[in-house]
Amino acid sequence: MSDIITANRLIDGIVLFQDATGGWVEDFAHAAIYPDAEATKTALALAKDDELRNLIVDAYAVVVELRNGHYIPKALRELIRATGPTTHLDLGKQAQGQAPVLLEKPHVPV
Repeated sequence: MSDIITANRLIDGIVLFQDATGGWVEDFAHAAIYPDAEATKTALALAKDDELRNLIVDAYAVVVELRNGHYIPKALRELIRATGPTTHLDLGKQAQGQAPVLLEKPHVPV
């Protein structure tokens, strides 16, 4: 299984993803993919340093899977965090083009 590291920016609560340089991005597509437990552990340690510097809060690893050529979070909760509100597709990261790529039809609430 592969992982990404996610957290929330301390100043405004925005969901962030760790990139390949150890920095933080809002766009899921720019998240670094860690292929094994050792790489995830190292990346999470780097994230914890950013917590100590009060840049982010609650850093943790999220399991991602390759689906239709794109990585997406395996857990529904994490997919929602990465995408935005499920009832208003005009809000959140999905409206800004920063959400995971889903090739399946999205659910439309009734």
